[in-house]
Amino acid sequence: MSATNKEALTEASIPTLLMCLAQLTGDDKWLREPYLPRRDTNLFHDETGGLPDEVQNDVRAAMAAVLDELNAGSRTVPTDIDPEQFVTMMRTCVAEQVTPEYAPMLLEELGFIDRDVHWSTSLPPTLPAGFRVLVIGAGFAGICAAIKLGQLGIPYVVVEKNSDIGGTWFDNNYPEAGVDTPNHFYSYSFAPNSRWNNYFSKRAEISKYAHDVAEHHNIISNIQFSTEVSSLHWNNKTATWTASIVSNSSTRSEEFPIVITAVGQLNRPNLAPARGIEEFNGAWFHSSQWDHSVDLAGKRVAVIGTGASAMQFMRTVAETAGEVTIYQRSPQWIRPNSDYHRTVSDSTKWLLEHVPFYAEWYRFGLFWRFGDGLLNTLRRDPEWPFPERSMNRHNDRHREQMTDFILAELDGRQDLLEKCLPTYPPYGKRMLVDNEWFPTLRRNNVHLVAEAVDYITTTGIVDASGTATDFDVIILATGFQAGNLLSPIDIRGKSGTALREVWSTDNPKAYLGITVPDYPNMFMLVGPNTFVAHGGSIIFQAECAMRYVSDCLVSMVQEQISSVEVRSDVHDEYNNRVDAEHDELVWAHPGLHSWYRNAQGRVFSPMPWRFVDYWKMTHDFTQSEYVVTR
Repeated sequence: MSATNKEALTEASIPTLLMCLAQLTGDDKWLREPYLPRRDTNLFHDETGGLPDEVQNDVRAAMAAVLDELNAGSRTVPTDIDPEQFVTMMRTCVAEQVTPEYAPMLLEELGFIDRDVHWSTSLPPTLPAGFRVLVIGAGFAGICAAIKLGQLGIPYVVVEKNSDIGGTWFDNNYPEAGVDTPNHFYSYSFAPNSRWNNYFSKRAEISKYAHDVAEHHNIISNIQFSTEVSSLHWNNKTATWTASIVSNSSTRSEEFPIVITAVGQLNRPNLAPARGIEEFNGAWFHSSQWDHSVDLAGKRVAVIGTGASAMQFMRTVAETAGEVTIYQRSPQWIRPNSDYHRTVSDSTKWLLEHVPFYAEWYRFGLFWRFGDGLLNTLRRDPEWPFPERSMNRHNDRHREQMTDFILAELDGRQDLLEKCLPTYPPYGKRMLVDNEWFPTLRRNNVHLVAEAVDYITTTGIVDASGTATDFDVIILATGFQAGNLLSPIDIRGKSGTALREVWSTDNPKAYLGITVPDYPNMFMLVGPNTFVAHGGSIIFQAECAMRYVSDCLVSMVQEQISSVEVRSDVHDEYNNRVDAEHDELVWAHPGLHSWYRNAQGRVFSPMPWRFVDYWKMTHDFTQSEYVVTR
């Protein structure tokens, strides 16, 4: 073995190496003492596994020997994995009781078995005349849809309102824009990337990844950029959607039997909290439409909002501007993360690229820690004596940990502490990953106003207490119109009713977050109640939904079905279950207001299910749940 390889092994995750050894050798001694990793609760696992140095050295030496055998050709990489052994390996890797129900999902997620839908015949069937798909949006969900349609040989057109792919990663180019999910997990299961430079990458690297995947799968030529769909009207006679497509100020109509919307929930800025912003004489912009021509140096800058975007850009703004005033309606729970700015070493990149199964088991560790483990801690315990502050004992422990973090960060600043300690349970709003928020608030040129904005004048802002302050620049970190999903498009189904009327402006509902009665052959990726608020990656949701849609399309072609429409009773029963589940979870906590809920208090955005539940629900298209027309 080369010196570089030996050096890489010294940096390797021991629990991950143990899984690789067990899989490569078939020897289950690596799944028994003295090699059993100890459980830890860090977001990124303890890379030593909590094992003594001599045991770690044994593991590294054994892997070095196996790699030498692979290089010499005296050992081959196995192509199959025993499902029962896989469950044992998962449990060993994270030192937790992973139940067998997770095995099929994670075998797919890690690429050990095929996730894709296939035709039942060896050769693709002849498609019906005119059979093609309109995909709206070329963000991560739309890219996934295009790739999977292409693999099935189904013609498609992608319409993208922007001049390039990426969706939210194209729109949001504010300073320090990046993921708050580890990017080794925030990536397609079918397109893992071993060359990430950071554990939590910024916009440029994520955009490059999206481009690399799109170009590898040759989908760019099928995307129409700077183009929007203004309306979709169902034609009962032809069983097609008439799409009005706007490009270069001209409108054309096209017919599509199938429509897939992949527009996401966070793409239309919410300006409602900034009443009167159009009257302001200075420069202003929304964080998702950052105006880089505005020089903030020495300026009096107002920032309205303290959500995820502000958390990321505030550090840079505070370092540049003369004075910064932040308007905060309510404080946020913030989670410290020592890995947030950490770079990936060359040794780790080598391990991910060259050690068989290392990348797969590394991804498993992230999936587990950033996935379902948290959800039960967000469930209401009816016996818990402090329901106003937390949901249960575990949630209260999270509260204590994050409170201790805030107390330490704001030591000596009682004025800030009174403004920065939330009263609601942790995770009730989107959890924020710390980007030096509290050191930023402590700067002499930063002022935190714990008041909402009442209205904006020609010269500045009047807050809810009536205090007026003048500014040179106003930055709106006011979020998005998440409840107005698909509202820019006039969508009319079989009855001619507009979808925006069915959803009453801010109450979107869909079966599995994918499809709605009266709107046949229309499918949504990342639709209502699919946002991942308890952890994880929205890319997983998109892949699950697209597999379901693919299975439906294959059934339609093979069985000569012209349209499918989810039954109303199926749709309603599902959404009743969604609402009942949410009634027990933190996002419906009494008195809590967030963009996860509509004006009536219904939780319309987050998914209430475990990932394994949603995977099961969406894995296979069930024709009996639909009204089918042939």
